[in-house]
Amino acid sequence: MDRFEYIDARLFDGENYVKRDKNVKIYDGDDKTQFVDGEVVLTSHRILWGKPGDIPKGNVCLSLHLYYVFCIEEESGGVFGLGGPKRIILHLGPSLPGKRPGPAVVSLYHYIKLSFKDGVDAAFYKALSDAVANKAWERPTQLTSLTINSPNASPRSVTPVSSKMRSGIVGIERSIEEQHRATDASISVAFQDLTKLMEKAKEMVSISKNISSKIREKQGDISEDDTVRFKSYLMSLGIDDPVTRDAFRSDSEYYMGLALQISDMMVAVLMDCGGIMSLADVWCRVNRARGLELVSPEDLLNACKLLETVDAPMSLRKFPSGACVLQLNSQQDEEVARSTTELLEQHGRLTPVKLSQLANVSVLLARERLFTTERLGLACRDESIEGLAFFPNLFLTTT
Repeated sequence: MDRFEYIDARLFDGENYVKRDKNVKIYDGDDKTQFVDGEVVLTSHRILWGKPGDIPKGNVCLSLHLYYVFCIEEESGGVFGLGGPKRIILHLGPSLPGKRPGPAVVSLYHYIKLSFKDGVDAAFYKALSDAVANKAWERPTQLTSLTINSPNASPRSVTPVSSKMRSGIVGIERSIEEQHRATDASISVAFQDLTKLMEKAKEMVSISKNISSKIREKQGDISEDDTVRFKSYLMSLGIDDPVTRDAFRSDSEYYMGLALQISDMMVAVLMDCGGIMSLADVWCRVNRARGLELVSPEDLLNACKLLETVDAPMSLRKFPSGACVLQLNSQQDEEVARSTTELLEQHGRLTPVKLSQLANVSVLLARERLFTTERLGLACRDESIEGLAFFPNLFLTTT
């Protein structure tokens, strides 16, 4: 849909009316749009779509230039395709610069569908095929609207997409290959921009190192609080010398270095959030601090498995439910159960959601805390149509 433009329903110089049809719906790829039950007009240069009566009155309508179209297909309707063709699929080239505003800025698809309520008219399909094949827009005619007098309107060069008429499975395969090539080209351009950004980030790292060395040289002029504050700013920016794979000779050394970095960074974080955090939240915190040097979930998991070997004050724990968390070694189950029992006695009844609000932890961790308290015999569980709830174990206090 990002190839469509909003424009008054008027013919350009050298543009001719070809065919008209009604009760037409537009699909953006396979997704439905708000453009339903409209009237479509085919010209030698474009496809115009508007509500019934808008195009004859010259009102604003949707316009699609035919030079975007490089492949046309019919899609059958009904069970097993026995109901006759109901839709026309138009495979489109990339949007060209200088395009007028339209209904969408960007689209996930490289094709649209025109759905005809009464079935595809064979004459309309043939006229559309002929218009695409004739390429009337390549003739030396200035494509300037007869009625648009905006000072911003100016002739613009048109680079039409190479149009080919294809049908059958071979045509579909070729069109898919062309779409893949266009996607690969877009990805390559995106990675070029990312490479430049990474180079700038490395420059920022070197600058931060120089500033840090100057701070160390001038300890007398700069207070300790200023140094700590500056380093916290660097960590917030995510440029505090992250551990990278290319700095090590093997994966085991990389995981060991990453484990040491996680240990140093997550101690204060775990203490602030109660001594335990889900591995998903740890992954988000680590990547936020690392800036552009992101780590994958698999690398984080492998590094956390080595925390015990580097004498870290925390370790990876996996609950019976399968949930993985990072937990301080001082945070024992007995301590967790004791604090949870106190909250149970204060409120009389707790659900995982209620405990997450009271303890400021995620619902997943709150649920595991309640199950841990139950396993130690300090809580009783009740599962009903109202959900899961936990109560104090009165059998321990009632005689």
